[in-house]
Amino acid sequence: MTTPVVRHAERADLPRVAELAAQHARYEKAAPPAPGLADRLAVLLFDTPAPRLRCLVAELPGGEIAGYATCAPELSTWDGGEYLHLDCLFLAPGHRGLGLGARLMDAVFEQARALGLPEVQWQTPAWNEGAIRFYDRLGARGQDKRRFSLPVGP
Repeated sequence: MTTPVVRHAERADLPRVAELAAQHARYEKAAPPAPGLADRLAVLLFDTPAPRLRCLVAELPGGEIAGYATCAPELSTWDGGEYLHLDCLFLAPGHRGLGLGARLMDAVFEQARALGLPEVQWQTPAWNEGAIRFYDRLGARGQDKRRFSLPVGP
């Protein structure tokens, strides 16, 4: 291979995807993933009869995985339909600005088309100006919202 490729993750890629997810969490000033992420991803991607999660990786010519994107179908009550939710898009430092992000996004859009979904939705922190510029260049529309989470407990 002489140019980078974007492809579906394979089971052997998951330790690197977990490393990139930890880098992603640090970049977004979030708590790191709990230990065993690669194993949990394997269950969601490969050990489930009808996996919802999709994981795409950007592979460099030497075989290094430089980035990843994960997405899954979701529902919109307001639209009364489904869309593809882009959960994560991350490129390792040193691999940004090379067109890999656009290639990952193209692959995510292709996943939406393959699933018959009319739209892709995602979020990014308000301070992540580089990502916002990238999404603006793609023609995406931004909305101001805040994301909340609360553990359910026992």
